[in-house]
Amino acid sequence: MRTAVITLAAGRHRHLRLQQDGLARGECTPDHYVVVSMADPGIEAVVAGRRPHAEVLRLPLADGRLPLAAARNAGAARALAAGARLLVFLDVDCVPGPDLLDAYARAAQDGALLCGAVAYLPPPPEGGYRLDALADMAPPHAARPAPGTGEVVRGGDPRLFWSLSFALTARTWKRVGGFCEDYTGYGGEDTDFAAEATRRGVDLWWVGGAPAYHQHHPTQRPPVDHIDDILRNGALYQSRWGSWPMEGWLRAFEGLGLVRYVPATDTWRRV
Repeated sequence: MRTAVITLAAGRHRHLRLQQDGLARGECTPDHYVVVSMADPGIEAVVAGRRPHAEVLRLPLADGRLPLAAARNAGAARALAAGARLLVFLDVDCVPGPDLLDAYARAAQDGALLCGAVAYLPPPPEGGYRLDALADMAPPHAARPAPGTGEVVRGGDPRLFWSLSFALTARTWKRVGGFCEDYTGYGGEDTDFAAEATRRGVDLWWVGGAPAYHQHHPTQRPPVDHIDDILRNGALYQSRWGSWPMEGWLRAFEGLGLVRYVPATDTWRRV
């Protein structure tokens, strides 16, 4: 099965290099590696001359915001045009385990959205992360299933889908129709994608033996810098699906006195 790996990048050059190294050392390597640069002209120099070879696509910002949904669609379109039959999406921060591509390929079936376990790594030791030590540095994220190697858990909750690491066949991608490009900036587009997949009869499967390791970087909790994106994208999701995503963040913002919920209109607004 011809496999393409698609990642999006804007900054995080060191993280992208380690992802590329992880792909090169895998039991299976991708037939096509597509890196979508979102307004970052330095990406070509990061991946040039290294294995696996990366094809870089350039995309501009959307009204000053990262076009995450459009970038995934552009990467998938390029991979499909080159003959990919299995699309594997990895967040730029994620390093694939050595068996990730093989496990996804073995589990792949039309009509299934595949998700492997993701472990959040602690800050790198002096000298950086070592690929052969990642599996011992952190357990899989506790909020999502982590089946054993060779196991597949079907009937997953689409609300737990995340875009850090997932895969699907070309036919399934076309069935879902890609990501809704009305979402720009942080949050919501992956929850929307899972909802659309479910609406179109695509099942969520948790795939054992397909680990990815999320490299550490500073974060805000709650992500106050993204509050406007979350309110805008959350409202878009609510208009499409009748409920609000990212409620944990919204409640956290509410606790800080930054937003309030208006029951009469089922809206969240800045205070």
